[in-house]
Amino acid sequence: MDESLRQAVIVLAVAMMVAIAARQIRLPYTVGLVIVGAVVALSGVGAPHLTHELIFDLILPPLLFEAALTLSWRELIRDSLPLLALAGVGTLVSAVVVASSMTMLLGWPLFSALVFGALIAATDPVAIIAMFKDNKVKGRMRLLVESESLLNDGAAAVLFVMALTFAQSGGADQTAAATAMTLAKVVLGGVIVGALSGGVAILASLRTSEHLIEAALTTIAAFGSFLIAEYFHVSGVLATVTAGLLMGNLGLLSERGGFISLKGREFVLSFWEFAAFLANSVIFLLIGADLAMIPFGVVGAKPLGVAIATVLCARAITVYPLSSLFLASRWKISLREQHVLWWGGLRGALALALALSLPDDLPQRNEIVAITFAVVAFSIVVQGLTMPLLLRALGFLPKSS
Repeated sequence: MDESLRQAVIVLAVAMMVAIAARQIRLPYTVGLVIVGAVVALSGVGAPHLTHELIFDLILPPLLFEAALTLSWRELIRDSLPLLALAGVGTLVSAVVVASSMTMLLGWPLFSALVFGALIAATDPVAIIAMFKDNKVKGRMRLLVESESLLNDGAAAVLFVMALTFAQSGGADQTAAATAMTLAKVVLGGVIVGALSGGVAILASLRTSEHLIEAALTTIAAFGSFLIAEYFHVSGVLATVTAGLLMGNLGLLSERGGFISLKGREFVLSFWEFAAFLANSVIFLLIGADLAMIPFGVVGAKPLGVAIATVLCARAITVYPLSSLFLASRWKISLREQHVLWWGGLRGALALALALSLPDDLPQRNEIVAITFAVVAFSIVVQGLTMPLLLRALGFLPKSS
């Protein structure tokens, strides 16, 4: 049997055993996967490693598409101002706070600190959506957290490209006009690719009522939009999210019938729920396996602690002041919702993918990768384990759940 196929089967088998056990002992599934992945790696059993290509080409597209597919743009438009503030301004503020802290507290070069700040700024929809599904949280709270994580993923990916370009050029030739052009190209290019991909898939779906073909067309739109966008060096994250929003709202969530048959709707929703479950299972197990192999001791406890504390502080500086701007408006975000937005701002797959894509000659490259894994581990394990307690204390979960 081919080695990669053998490893894939083993990974899925272990993930399913963890899923069954996690349900029995009421442990968050994602936390269980990370812990078991680390144990498996330490036991010496061979496992595939996370790579930028694995995360970007196989993991992110189904997770982003599935999340966007069931988001109503009516609800997004209703809360568009706070969402754009948190995802846009918030991501930038968070990146600047983290970069400043790494420079002042640890003496990192400015360019390396900016790159790290950009890649760690965004909350991760992979970890957040899995956590909220585990806890069965619904309503506006879930919409705010999940929608922000999808939007700020796109913002962080754009910011990362700009920060890395700035670092590699040493800051040369980066005028305001050039920066604005790069930003416009990456953002608008991603949205246009996603809209075109989703639109073509919709037009093709109008020619058939076969549910298997309809599901296949959504698959082509999900992966195709991401790959085409990355080929043209625009945002693959925004492309896939745009395609998912378009196809979901014109097909699955449409009150007027949409372009997908009734049987197709049921099958497509089940298919993408299954695809997201598999992708989640793989990514969190491999995160745990790679965590066990990272030489954190070489980096030292102080940088790891500073980075984790800085990321949490940057998130607080983002959430509370920006949310206070809407307290006297119809977009009010209550204090208990702000607490969930802060502590629920997990980091995950996107940050790891961006860190693993860094060029070898970037100063502090190895430290950035190790610290990113540490921040992600803290997010998933510590924040993930304590989130049910916080949600219950704030009244988002029944006391007896």
